[in-house]
Order: sequence, then structure tokens, then C-alpha cells
Amino acid sequence: MTNQRPDTQEWQGMLAGKTVLVTGASRGIGRATAKVLHREGAHVVLHYGNDEESVNATAVELGKRVSVVQGDLRDAADRARVWAEAAGWRNRVDVLVNNAGAWLRSDITHAGAWTQSWADNYELNLLAPADLCRSAILAFRKRGGGVIVNVTARSAHQGDDADHLAYGAAKGGLLALTKGIARGYASENVLAYAVSPGWVATDMAGDLAIDPVLLESLPLGEITPPEDVAEVIAFLASGRSRHSTGATIDVTGADYVR
Repeated sequence: MTNQRPDTQEWQGMLAGKTVLVTGASRGIGRATAKVLHREGAHVVLHYGNDEESVNATAVELGKRVSVVQGDLRDAADRARVWAEAAGWRNRVDVLVNNAGAWLRSDITHAGAWTQSWADNYELNLLAPADLCRSAILAFRKRGGGVIVNVTARSAHQGDDADHLAYGAAKGGLLALTKGIARGYASENVLAYAVSPGWVATDMAGDLAIDPVLLESLPLGEITPPEDVAEVIAFLASGRSRHSTGATIDVTGADYVR
């Protein structure tokens, strides 16, 4: 048994013909997700913030059915433009994958830094995906439905460490938003899912990805590959499990089990 797809014209994939916007697609989970979506036949809009070289390399690797859009998601005008450009490429977006985010420190010892860190976490990790969700919902309602996949974090369930309180709170808000969208718009065929990774081998994990103490503590003995998260996102994006709308899928290698 092999997981490879047949390299034939007959292979269409479970996302054939769909247009998917992936935010934060220049690296990590976003880049892995873009590759899996593309493999499954999707037309993929690769959003990036500042890593132009990386996202262009991914676009070249994928070849056809790819568009690239730049935007600083901390800026409301850029968020609106990113959606407009993505939707304008093929006159539609069928799936929104809100992946972009950052593990921003919140320093409790300095009032100014504390206030700023909460503002930064709120803007990037909650308000940016919320605004994109709003744009998606308004568009999906006009055309009979669509899919939203929000990448949260294990922090959304258990909170984060003392240095990242604001990040955990923002991800918790994103999880609640996802559930609300699923409940509020299911009747209009707008499906919403959350994917909640633990430690993933990305730039965000940094040296922890090879830290022997951390690895020994993990049930599988390894950091989660971003490709594992990407496979879950792609399946949810396909809409093949409509009645899972509102659900959260944990991808933690059993490091966190609810």
C-alpha cells in the first residue's frame, strides 16, 4: 500500500476545481498545507507577509494553479486587499485557511510592553483571521456556502506559558469564533473547523524541535511534522465531512489529549 497519488491525468483530487486562500503560506504549516491542497487539485492563493523569496520558491515548485498575494495582516486595509485579490484571481474563493500567526511574547513585568503585546496578539492572532472570516462568510452566503479552517493551537484549550498569556488568549478567542461561525451559518452551508496543533517542527518551535528533553517527553518521541497538520486541513477543506462542522481536530501526537 502506498500513499502516493497516481501521476495520471485521471487523478483529480478531492479539491479539484476549488480555490483556496492560505494565509501565512511562505513557510511552516502554511507552506505544507499549500502543497497538500495543490496535490489534491486545488487552485491555491499563497499569502505571505514578508518572506517573498520563500513563497516564490513554493509557487515555482507547485507550478500551475497558484497565485501569490502579499499583505501585512496586522493592517486592516491590507487584510481587505488580500481577500479582494484572492477572490479576484478566479472570481471566487471556496475555502479560507487562516493559518498566519505568531507566538508573540507578553512581558508582564513592564506595563508598556504588556499593553503592546496584547494589542499585537489581538491584531494578528485574532482580529486578522476574524476579518478574513467575515469576508469569507459574506461571499459564501451569496454563492451557497464555503469552508473555513482556522489554525488555533493547543494553547486555545489549556492556555500558554507565563510569557505568552496574550497568545493563548487570542487563540482561545479564535477557537470560540470558529464554533460560533459553525453554529451561526451552518444553515447557509458555511462550514467552519478548527485545527489545533501542539509542538510542530516549524520556525516557531525553533531549537525546541531538536531538544532531547522535549522529545523524550512526547509520546511519539518526535515533534509533529507540518505535513501531518496539512493533511488534516486539506481533508476538512474538502467538505467531505460536513457534519464535523464546529469540531476541533487536535494534532499533537497525543502530547495533549482531551
